[in-house]
Amino acid sequence: MPKDFDLNSEKWLALVFTGKNKEYGAYVQREESSDRHLKALAIITIIALGLIFLPRIIKSVLPEKGLTQTVGVETTVFDLDKNVPDENKIQQVNVPPPPELKTTVQFTPPVITKDKDIKDEELMKTQQELTETKADISVANVEGVQGGTVDIADLQEHKVVVEEQKPQIFNHVEVMPQFPGGEAALMKWLTENMTYPTIAAEQGIQGRVTLRFVVKPDGSIDEVEIQKSLDPSCDKEAIRVVKKMPKWIPGKQNGNPVYVYYSLPVTFRLQNS
Repeated sequence: MPKDFDLNSEKWLALVFTGKNKEYGAYVQREESSDRHLKALAIITIIALGLIFLPRIIKSVLPEKGLTQTVGVETTVFDLDKNVPDENKIQQVNVPPPPELKTTVQFTPPVITKDKDIKDEELMKTQQELTETKADISVANVEGVQGGTVDIADLQEHKVVVEEQKPQIFNHVEVMPQFPGGEAALMKWLTENMTYPTIAAEQGIQGRVTLRFVVKPDGSIDEVEIQKSLDPSCDKEAIRVVKKMPKWIPGKQNGNPVYVYYSLPVTFRLQNS
């Protein structure tokens, strides 16, 4: 076979497939192999060139500087003196100065202690020192001010104690508290949730327990107490069922929810009587 003979040439294909079915796949593949090789080479070349020149193309498309956007903002100047209500204005509050403490000397009661456990500040003052000092005797050594009026012993745990102001509780208000659904719903709820005490039933105890409680601004019940007692077992059951009640519609005074006292009679009656 000559060295320069091309195996992919049409002459070679015609020689090999003489008298054979040229519709067979091998003939078609050999005949189209040159075109496939050329297409594959072209595709690889295009991809390689794209990878080489892609960064330059991207750089040329994008702007050199970042995008900037200007937004117009309107500013409105408010006259605080005209637009802000007086109750919403920040006002200066004058706080009274703290109380001036007296100068005091600590009195340490005698306690039997080992010398190594005694601290200098806990050393007991002698009788002569207590007699000669002009300072008052108290629970701690305090270097107060001249004319001080408050003894350190009068301060609970050396802290100023501020008593919490209790809210005002009304007996009568413009809009009285109400059980959700009214009195009929209240009576129905009490009947369904109250259990007749066994001891009272066996003894034939019947009657009415009158309770008083506070309906808070959020409708919850608080401070349940007996105003008129019937029997310890009945009283206990009445308190239990009242504390279990759902939230009420709170009472209102001047349009605002407030704390209101409410009296409620709870009747215990046997069915056979």
